[in-house]
Amino acid sequence: MSDISTGMLFATMLLLLLCSAFFSSSETALMVLNRYRLRHLSQQGHRGAQLAEKLLETPDRLIGLILLGNNFVNIFASALATIVALRLGGEPAIAIATGLLTLVVLIYAEVIPKTVAASRPETIAFPAAYVYTLLLKILYPLVWLINRITHLHLRMLGLSGSGNDSTSLSQEELRTVVNEAGAMIRDRDQQMLIGILDLEKATAEDIMVPRNEVTGIDLQDPYDDIEDFLEHTHFARILVFDGSLDNIVGTIHSRQCLQLALQKRLSKESIRKHSREPYYIPEGTPLSTLMINFQRDRRRLGLLVDEYGDLQGLVTFANLVEEIIGEFTTDPTASIKEVHRQEDGSYMVSGNANVRELVKNTGWKLPLDGPKTVNGLILEYLESIPEANISLLLSGYPVEIMQVEDNMVRVARFQPALYKKQ
Repeated sequence: MSDISTGMLFATMLLLLLCSAFFSSSETALMVLNRYRLRHLSQQGHRGAQLAEKLLETPDRLIGLILLGNNFVNIFASALATIVALRLGGEPAIAIATGLLTLVVLIYAEVIPKTVAASRPETIAFPAAYVYTLLLKILYPLVWLINRITHLHLRMLGLSGSGNDSTSLSQEELRTVVNEAGAMIRDRDQQMLIGILDLEKATAEDIMVPRNEVTGIDLQDPYDDIEDFLEHTHFARILVFDGSLDNIVGTIHSRQCLQLALQKRLSKESIRKHSREPYYIPEGTPLSTLMINFQRDRRRLGLLVDEYGDLQGLVTFANLVEEIIGEFTTDPTASIKEVHRQEDGSYMVSGNANVRELVKNTGWKLPLDGPKTVNGLILEYLESIPEANISLLLSGYPVEIMQVEDNMVRVARFQPALYKKQ
């Protein structure tokens, strides 16, 4: 070592510091790579991504290789710094050289390289994957020995050397990924993905048309009334019942009724004959399950019944689709026909308004784990049937009851603007 010039020692130290910076930056870059983008690039045939993915399959070997190289160059640089210090200033200069080398390594071989790698991981990780693949082949016996010794000590401590490196995501984690995607996913697509994830949380009651709003063909009505209903209805599939909704006959497509009318064969008997048997849905069925059942049974309309078999409401496939793609409107409240904005900033809300739809389209913070309608929320809060002109504070929102009819709140005024100011 005495035959080597001081200039050569400085040049060697500089090279070692560059190697240390490479090991530090590549370690950070490989560890912060987006695993899903990495897998996508690998499947597209990107060679650097393929090598990086293979290296990350055994992270213990990769980390062992990186630490082996990083510690070797740092210790070697420290030894050279000691020799240079002895040549230039004797033993007192060793402490100064140690301090200077520590500062240089910390700034130029650790902090700066790792910061750059964290901001541009692919730029550094993919070229580094070629180097590490070659080094791993050359130094495999040494890396294997280090890993075996490490695992042995971990087992002595009662720990497992193989951590859970699963990259699978839970539903809530996937929701966070979609929400944080930002400009990578269009707002419309983002809302649709969230809508699909929300199908597991919602049940058929959340999107049903309640019983008191269900209409259809009553075979007990005069034939002229049935014809008039068919003439003006906008529904594709029509519910058929005999006398009341407690006696469901089935469903019939409006196209079938048109064909019967053109053939001069439309009658109560033909409607009953061509009606398809009703499709019943148990109360509490998740929307994700309901969609699978609709698809499996080739159904577009279902009748929701409670545990006693009583009809609660009606659910269509269109309701399910709207949960995913939303309404075709630019006004958040226009998609809810039961909500009308007033000039003073308040909202006139029908008691039949679905709470979940209200929250989804307005952003109001109303409870979703209780009654499904605004009327139900108010009745649950007051624990009695109120009279008109009574005010209450519902989940922080001032609410004035405007109209009560047939033992239910028909219209209520919400003041969300006051809530936001508080």
